[in-house]
Amino acid sequence: MAMDFKSIPLIDISPLLEKWDHPNVAQDEGVAQVVRQLDQACRHAGFFYVKGHGIPISLMEEIKSVTREYFHQPYEEKIKIKLSAATGYRGYQRLRENRTKGIPDMQEAIDFYREVKHGMYGDLGEVIQGSNIWPSNPSKFKQVMEHYIDLCTDVSRKIMRGIGLALGGSADEMEGKIAGDPFWILRTIGYPASSILDEHHKADNVVGCGEHSDYGLLTLLNQDDDIVALQVRNKSGEWISAPPVPGTFVCNIGDMLKILSNGIYESTLHRVINNTPRYRVCVAYFYEPNFDATVEPLDVCSQKTGGTKSFEGAVYGKHLVSKVFNNFAM
Repeated sequence: MAMDFKSIPLIDISPLLEKWDHPNVAQDEGVAQVVRQLDQACRHAGFFYVKGHGIPISLMEEIKSVTREYFHQPYEEKIKIKLSAATGYRGYQRLRENRTKGIPDMQEAIDFYREVKHGMYGDLGEVIQGSNIWPSNPSKFKQVMEHYIDLCTDVSRKIMRGIGLALGGSADEMEGKIAGDPFWILRTIGYPASSILDEHHKADNVVGCGEHSDYGLLTLLNQDDDIVALQVRNKSGEWISAPPVPGTFVCNIGDMLKILSNGIYESTLHRVINNTPRYRVCVAYFYEPNFDATVEPLDVCSQKTGGTKSFEGAVYGKHLVSKVFNNFAM
């Protein structure tokens, strides 16, 4: 459970990435140190920064640059890839179209999901069936995003191997039926500058994204380097800022990892408030279980918490679809 933390820890994961596939990875002292830090961060905050992740900083910057370029286009251009039920809930959402707990968020965004082909998951996959629709401008948007998704998937899988060890299991604890074929989501988000909002919006809808937990296993957030907007709630209900640390990702664990850990790790509530006079962009990559995985507490975690499973099994795809319906005002 999240504690009364006052700041978000920073972890250098390079030793884990270097030795992630070694047969005796758990015995390596450098890896063991990373594992201990992951365990502490997931227990106490549910959030942590990572450096040493191996994704070029130049690419992280380019991802934010093409995102900003897209959002700075006229509305008529952006709406060409409008999100709808017909697109499998992929595409562009205008300001205040996304809702968190029923309240419109002051953000615009594009959602991308791993491709779901017709019949791939039976009735379970029908809601988000389809392929991504990519902007034609910027022209390199699709190319750089797909490359970035591949790299984020690889890094996330390796972090999850460290988390498997942190929970007392094996490095491949999350593979196989849990996340051997992981689903992913990419959401590019733009938050307007507070200076452009009218007095009504400033008073009632200043929240760019309302308080929520993430759905899956692990989130990698690539945020603007010079705008402080992300806030994380500790056990006492205080909102702790997660200021940008250049070259790092802000990581947090999601609902499915909370279940797998039997509540040892918490999917901590967080929100975004952009009170600055500048437009803010961030790109969130979500590493998820297999779409059709039935997620339930790991045996090793049940044993650590008295032998009782505190959560019933949840099918990840059903959990995601329920969130899709609740969040999107169509």
